[in-house]
Amino acid sequence: MALESAVQQYLARQIPDGRDLRVTHVHRIPGGASRETFSIDAAWNAPDGGELQRGFIFRRDPPSSLLLDSDRRLEFAIYRSFEATSVPVPKALWLEEEPGDLERPFFVMERIDGCDSSFQKIADPSFAPHRAGLGQRMYEILADIATRPLEGLPATEVTEVPRAADCWRRELDYWERIVGTSEMEPQPIVRAGIRWLRRNPPPPPPRVTVVHGDYRTGNFLFTTEEIHGILDWEMAHFGDPLEDLAWSFMPAWHWTKDGKAGGLIDRAEAVRIWEKRSGLRVDTAALHWWDVFSCVKAQAIWLTSAREFAEGRATDLVMAFTSYWLINSQDRYLLDAMGKLT
Repeated sequence: MALESAVQQYLARQIPDGRDLRVTHVHRIPGGASRETFSIDAAWNAPDGGELQRGFIFRRDPPSSLLLDSDRRLEFAIYRSFEATSVPVPKALWLEEEPGDLERPFFVMERIDGCDSSFQKIADPSFAPHRAGLGQRMYEILADIATRPLEGLPATEVTEVPRAADCWRRELDYWERIVGTSEMEPQPIVRAGIRWLRRNPPPPPPRVTVVHGDYRTGNFLFTTEEIHGILDWEMAHFGDPLEDLAWSFMPAWHWTKDGKAGGLIDRAEAVRIWEKRSGLRVDTAALHWWDVFSCVKAQAIWLTSAREFAEGRATDLVMAFTSYWLINSQDRYLLDAMGKLT
């Protein structure tokens, strides 16, 4: 069954009051390996005779089992965990765990329109007057993620909350396994980074929080200095909030090539905003550990994407180019984080 027809039949069942429901446009959003993402436009006649139009986002499991896996139930639950809070997210609508309508499991969210998400927009010189304001909102929202109480969150029904002392080890163990299953040739620099991390463990965080897992420019919807939706929660988990902070600072996201976090704001200013908003304090040594960890994690992702493309499980040329281009750069970022780049 064609995707458009399958989506139309599915939405018709989910919106029983929608008469003559029709899908008017289907667009595959490129990029990403953990989900196929489709933007859907639908229209139908309301009971009073007027026409209604609405946009949806469908997130479908990939056609093969990727080396880098993610939990759709947890991702869906995370969106629900931040619904109607100060952390803006699309409204999560329906979760389908059986491969019926769309051949593979999927979930559906409302689409947020009228926004941008591209780092190219941020890097454009015309956007320069808005960077500081958008950077402030970025780190205020990250602080709100870190201070969301865990009690009663839908996400806690899907995955366990680790002990604070176990956060660093659990993440490092996971990403070391990903490196081991993804590397197609020896990776001495990332292995050295892993050894450094194990020799220099960070102190446990004062509190375990929701960790987005990929918090950076490019993963939120914005208009000038306001953020309207935090996206791409497929790597979300419970852990040390400094993990998100360090990931957002990684040099791979320095889109404006001036050392500013995400191309928006100085690192020290971002930390100041995050501390003021969250009421938490950043342990400099612990943040440095997560800086090094971020470089290891990123390299694991690039290695995974490269292997997926090489072995035919992924065909997105953008993903392949990005992976091969970033593998060498990521080695340099990791050496720099460890103070070994000369």
